[in-house]
Amino acid sequence: MPEEADRVEVTASPTDVTTPTDVTTATDVAGTPEPGPDVAGTPEPGPGGAGAASAGGTPGGGGSAGGLGVVDPPLLASRLSPAALPEPVLVRPRLLDRLDRGAAGPVTLVLAPAGWGKTTLLAGWARAARAEPPPAWVTVEVGDTGERLWAYLAAALRAAAEGVPGEGPQPPVPDGPPRPDQLELLAAALAARERPVLLVLDDLHRVTDPAALAGLEFLLRHTDGRLRVVAGARTDPPLALHRWRLAGELTEIGPAELAFTPDEVADLLVAHGVPLPAAAVPRLADRTGGWPAGLRFAALALRAQADPARAVDRFTGDQPDVAGYLRDEVLAPLDPAARDVLRRSAVAAAVCADLADAVTGRPDAGQVLADLAREGGFVQRDGSSPPWYRCQPLLADLLRDELDRLPTDELGELHRRAAGWYAGHDRPAEALRHALAGGEWDTATELLIARWPELAPYERDRPAAPAPPEPPAEAVRRDPELALAGAAERAYAGDAEAAAGQLRRAVEYARDLPAPRRDRFRRLAVAVELTLARLAGDHDEVRRAAGRLLATGAPAGPVDDPRAGAAEDADVRAVAGTALGLVALADGELSEAAARFAEALAAARRAGRPRTELVCASRSALLDAAHGALRAAERHAREALALPSCEGWSSRLDCGYAYLALALVAWDRDEPAEAAANLTLAGPATAEPGAAALAALCRAGLLAAGGEPAAALRALVAARETAPGPELGAWLTADEAQLRAAVGDVESARALLAGAGAGAGEPGGVGAREAGTGGAALDVALARVRLRSGDPRAAGRALPDWTGPDAAAWPLSVRLAAGLIDAVLTGAAGDGRRAGRILEQVLDLAEPEGYRRVFTRAEPGVRDLLAAHLDSGTAHWPTVSDLVRGADERRADEPPKRPAGPERTLDEPLTERELTILRYLQSILSNVEIASELSLSVNTVKTHVRNIYRKLDATRRREAVRRARELRLI
Repeated sequence: MPEEADRVEVTASPTDVTTPTDVTTATDVAGTPEPGPDVAGTPEPGPGGAGAASAGGTPGGGGSAGGLGVVDPPLLASRLSPAALPEPVLVRPRLLDRLDRGAAGPVTLVLAPAGWGKTTLLAGWARAARAEPPPAWVTVEVGDTGERLWAYLAAALRAAAEGVPGEGPQPPVPDGPPRPDQLELLAAALAARERPVLLVLDDLHRVTDPAALAGLEFLLRHTDGRLRVVAGARTDPPLALHRWRLAGELTEIGPAELAFTPDEVADLLVAHGVPLPAAAVPRLADRTGGWPAGLRFAALALRAQADPARAVDRFTGDQPDVAGYLRDEVLAPLDPAARDVLRRSAVAAAVCADLADAVTGRPDAGQVLADLAREGGFVQRDGSSPPWYRCQPLLADLLRDELDRLPTDELGELHRRAAGWYAGHDRPAEALRHALAGGEWDTATELLIARWPELAPYERDRPAAPAPPEPPAEAVRRDPELALAGAAERAYAGDAEAAAGQLRRAVEYARDLPAPRRDRFRRLAVAVELTLARLAGDHDEVRRAAGRLLATGAPAGPVDDPRAGAAEDADVRAVAGTALGLVALADGELSEAAARFAEALAAARRAGRPRTELVCASRSALLDAAHGALRAAERHAREALALPSCEGWSSRLDCGYAYLALALVAWDRDEPAEAAANLTLAGPATAEPGAAALAALCRAGLLAAGGEPAAALRALVAARETAPGPELGAWLTADEAQLRAAVGDVESARALLAGAGAGAGEPGGVGAREAGTGGAALDVALARVRLRSGDPRAAGRALPDWTGPDAAAWPLSVRLAAGLIDAVLTGAAGDGRRAGRILEQVLDLAEPEGYRRVFTRAEPGVRDLLAAHLDSGTAHWPTVSDLVRGADERRADEPPKRPAGPERTLDEPLTERELTILRYLQSILSNVEIASELSLSVNTVKTHVRNIYRKLDATRRREAVRRARELRLI
């Protein structure tokens, strides 16, 4: 045995990528220790040759046991080197930066299940070029004892310490598990170093003995930050993480951060040579949940396809390669009980603890899911209370495939349990699906008849649901409503073709129904037709189908039960009104939409339909906010979010409308942090027709207030190009023009407003515009632009009559802005008393709703008007005082203005166009992008930039911007 050890060649170093042999000794890896007071002692030459030492590092024994030449297993160079990176390598800078920031603290933990790219990320980071020496690396293996693990830690620490020149004597690293006195010596030596030692521990979850890491934990606490550990693990390692977490010194990177973004998915596909169209990339990201291993499997599979875009939808978790990986790396390590809970819970797309308990028959199923979700990655939880859980999409595919292999009776029982739970918890659509899947025909028909108003789909992106078996012909012949139930279920799932087929089947068998049942059948059939028209996006057919449904609203019920007829009439009005409101909102007809939703909301409440109530309340909240009724908007939004149906993934869109309404309310109340938070929560609602334009107005305002006018303009331009209806388009145009004027581009602002028809009503006005409240917004914007350009008389001509009867229909923010401009113009004309009266009228309108932004972001003269108004007396003294104090605080934060005008310090003043381009030079936009923003040629922009440099005596952009700020030009 010693002879075999003698033949091992030293061919690896801690940073080698590939080696002829994967075996080396501890001394070879760490370097020969210097003679001196090393705690572990200096190894003497032994049977293994000069300088050789065993992994245990027995002092004076040369690695032998009792001098008999028994050598401990040598250390593997591959465990002391970063893993080889998979090809092609995709660099993800956001994660490397995250690790760089984390490595400035004591502990960084990359925690995620299998296949989330932990090792690849850590290896790429460890190999990245940096000023400091590369970090030490140790890969933990199954079965590592404390002695074996410390042997690798000792080798890695020696190598890391050796790689830092000029640090003096090497720290006394013992070869075996250190005694307390050895730990103190080592900690003191590390703490005395100038540069920290970075140590990467990969697969740290393989350590099963907490004592194995006791020494490392001691060093982390007592080296004054000179030892820093970056670890990768599948589960929480046996370290006292709570100490660093409580101190704010723990950096954690989990599956949510490791998941590929759509842009990174696109980069990965390009690296793999997969020609996937851009529109299909988000579908693949959703299909895989951003799971890195799944994406690599997908890239390999799609590369072999003639039509990769179509193959994306066929890429599932039950494909052999993906299924094998998930079974071996994800499911196999789980406890059998946890695997069973996952498989049986997969009968539903998402489950809460109660549903999981009901389906599996286990009282601890919810706790099992909570434990799995805590690790993240493959079991995700939403933010509702109680939380709902769902599996990563590819794992869900595999689990459903395993479910289908269960005996028919057992699978049917799972569906029946799920149907019963959903029916008892006001989720009729899910109850209907499981009743059909479980063959509960009578239950399915009863659900349709009793709960049909809540079976209309409102979410665009619902989790995919496999089609249940179609009811047999004999059952449909006996009960045609059963086929209607199947049609309603398929329509809710978004499968319009299957739904239409089931509807035709139902109509065919319903010809011989008696009159009362025929009337009921007709109402249900028209409701399905209305849903199919909405799925097709046929707005005209939606209006026609809604009209047909309203015609069935007064059923010929028994005269002795008027309550039943009233309830059915309320259902009809709620469903039809909601459909009409959604169409009006998508077409940008805001007033029509508001009226429809208000009627439908009242009907839904009378009928007791919380799902329909949620849809109407959330949209009503948004429309109230858009019109300026901030208190009503906030009330409706809070009511919507408090509804039981606003929980889990099934209502993300509806809740998103409520959050978007709250974002607009917060923005108008000048609460930008609150507005930004709610805008983020709005999620999918910000991409819906109509709502997207309102979201863009809020987003652009936040960007502009945050010093990003170019990004704000891009948001407005993009939204204006797709905005439905003239009203929303006019609002976006007005905001864009005012922002362009604010950054000095008055010419573009004027041209934009002229093209939209602003000022068409004033003497000599040209152009035409659509009627509606958008016209007032355009005229107010024109007045503001003219006022900013120093032409108050022209501003007065453009300003619409904000006190007239028509102004009551304007958005309140537009009316308030018009009133403030009127007050400023009146005050500038010398009539301070009348300006005060106008300002009081504006405050009368603004204060009940809590408006502030219209004052805080208004023309400079408004602050002086408000201050004078305090002296002259106002019924809104607390509000005005607060506004003036806020304006003074903002002034105090600004650099002091120089008494002399900037042009006096320049030999040649900047032109208006040069001032505009100068403001863009503050951003990161290139000359090409600036040219695009201003609709100029690149050569023209370059000429202006050269002139700016010459006039400011600057040679580069940063210098020109600094000089311009000194001169108060920007």
